[in-house]
Amino acid sequence: MHDLIRTVVAYVLILGVLVFIHELGHYLAARWRGVKVETFSIGFGPAIRSWYDRSGTEWRLSAIPLGGFVKPHGFEGPDDATDEQKAAWIPGKTFHDKSVGSRAIVIIMGPVFNFIFAILAFTILFAVVGKPEVKPEISVVVSNSAAEHAGVKTGDIITRIGDLKVMSAEDIQSNVAAHPGENTTLAIRRAGQDLSLPVTFDTFKQGNKVFGRLGIGFSAVPGKRMPIPTAFVSGVEATWSMCGQVLEGVWQIVSGQRSARELGGTIRIAQMSGQVAQYGIASVVSFMALLSINLGLINLFPIPVLDGGRLLFYAIEAIKGRPVSRRVQEVSMQVGMALIGALFLFSTLNDLTNIGLFHWLAHMGG
Repeated sequence: MHDLIRTVVAYVLILGVLVFIHELGHYLAARWRGVKVETFSIGFGPAIRSWYDRSGTEWRLSAIPLGGFVKPHGFEGPDDATDEQKAAWIPGKTFHDKSVGSRAIVIIMGPVFNFIFAILAFTILFAVVGKPEVKPEISVVVSNSAAEHAGVKTGDIITRIGDLKVMSAEDIQSNVAAHPGENTTLAIRRAGQDLSLPVTFDTFKQGNKVFGRLGIGFSAVPGKRMPIPTAFVSGVEATWSMCGQVLEGVWQIVSGQRSARELGGTIRIAQMSGQVAQYGIASVVSFMALLSINLGLINLFPIPVLDGGRLLFYAIEAIKGRPVSRRVQEVSMQVGMALIGALFLFSTLNDLTNIGLFHWLAHMGG
């Protein structure tokens, strides 16, 4: 029960903060572009608590902690608004009356704030704790792997692979992956002695590609704390690198190089939130940065309903000089809703499969 409570609390707090950051981007951009904001909600459904600020914005904490939204004044256009809504419009404060550039700024600033949050989170982490570094010392040798067959032991340090001088753990990983099945030698430093071990890399297939594998693991240790300017630069680099990794992972799933079974949903995020909460604030901050990057990128996908879909409509409007037709927008929104719903259902089924629910039900039925 204690683990369940920790998982739920960690999930609600972590997701709540990230949703707040995302929606704050929309909110501040709307205020900057002269748009009144009617509602700022964390969560969906009935409000648990709500209040109004001096500008007339209703702030809500809602019952279903699966996201949030900001509702700009006059978000619905003249074709969609009721007579009552039109009568309540404040001239000069409506979203639909703003230029396409201003509307695009309001929409894009949600994801942008997610990336800014990730950069700041990494900056603080690297400045206070230090940037984690992967030690070249081997901490794990996988049973029945190429490394074990070659005689590699934990505590060994690989200094060369064939003629290649090894500078880091990344050098080893990239070189091995690029040479599946290759016969070569490993130069090893063990307890102050230099050894040479013949090795044949294992091979494994991922999609249509074949990669090499050695079967070792490395340990990560906190690095030295950085000055804030250096930490900021490293934070930008880490955010950029993770964006690339996330997009590469999505492409591998779409292109069939990786199984769609790897997709996780709300339950997986909740599980991971509970797990990282056990390891302290540094782990929580790292996880939030990664999750914030994912949230920002996903919202930029050109799918109607998401921010990226609206940005696509605005780009077409800017090129053509007139908005996308109402019919096209309606159909696109319906398709987008169906796609997001299907993705949510599929990821939830994956999560339930991974936690063994269906196996348990089959066992109970048998």
